Amino acid sequence: MEINLISDTVTKPTQGMLEAMMSAKVGDDVFKADPTVNLLQEKVAAMFGMEDALFFPSGTMANQTAIKIHTQPGDRMFCDKWAHVYNYEGGGAAFNAGVTSCLIEGNRGMFTAEQLESLVGGRNDIHTPYSRLVCVENTTNKGGGACWDFEELEKIQKVAKTNDLAYHLDGARLFNALVAKNEIPKQYGELFDTISICLSKGLGAPVGSVLVGSKAHIEKALRVRKLFGGGMRQAGFLAAAGIYALDSQVERLATDHQKAKEIGEVLEKCWYVTKVEPIETNIVIFYVNDSINPDDFIRKMADKRILLISMGEGKIRIVTHLDFTNEMLNILLEELNNYS
Repeated sequence: MEINLISDTVTKPTQGMLEAMMSAKVGDDVFKADPTVNLLQEKVAAMFGMEDALFFPSGTMANQTAIKIHTQPGDRMFCDKWAHVYNYEGGGAAFNAGVTSCLIEGNRGMFTAEQLESLVGGRNDIHTPYSRLVCVENTTNKGGGACWDFEELEKIQKVAKTNDLAYHLDGARLFNALVAKNEIPKQYGELFDTISICLSKGLGAPVGSVLVGSKAHIEKALRVRKLFGGGMRQAGFLAAAGIYALDSQVERLATDHQKAKEIGEVLEKCWYVTKVEPIETNIVIFYVNDSINPDDFIRKMADKRILLISMGEGKIRIVTHLDFTNEMLNILLEELNNYS
């Protein structure tokens, strides 16, 4: 039995999801004629109380499109130094939109409104870029699935509005945060100009993300998606998986969170672990002591058919998901306890 904990993107569609996909009504989405894609977009827009939505092949494309529609080449984007849009999207912000990134020294991927306010400026200074956009990520990937404090997000919005900055949320794992903190999508829809939602992480769909925003923003996004080559034809088969996930696989995220906490409790007691980051959702990040090379640890676990991943800086990551069964959990805990 292989236990793949590299990411929550490794899941396979459930039987119910497969049935929904196979029975989907489809059309040509480039002509806006795929009824299931249209339904998904309407559904997500309504969930967040926003005017419109657009289906994308990936979260990276959705984020990069959002950056593109909010900025011009030479502008400045603010984000945490650990942000996905900066670290894990191939340098796309610079390549696709031509923006420079002002990195904020946050805590576990989360910065404060006070930090942002201290960095915003120079709009009338010819020596500095125009400040145009703030990006936040919830939950934070490299921060170990940490959830932003909603009141801090509201404070950041005030700074953004005061300084005429657009406000984008990389919500790749936003539903994990919603479940963990008992929040609702419309809270976020009222706060952000655009939000990207990934359907292929904890929600378990095979492909796809959705960008939500105003009609004007989504109209621009449609053109940028075309420019990026993201127009799909009979995409309703994929959209049906997203609809199923939103209808049937949101509340179960709490199970992933509980398993992650159980793993963290065991790691805390292991002789070779020096630190376990606080666990709020489905990501566990831990560090091993100096006698163990993190890459060697990952290789030894792979020999036992348990797949983990390095996040750099000595971090080892475990991500729980819907295909990670109780039996797999028990095997993992036993191997962690017996590691030598």
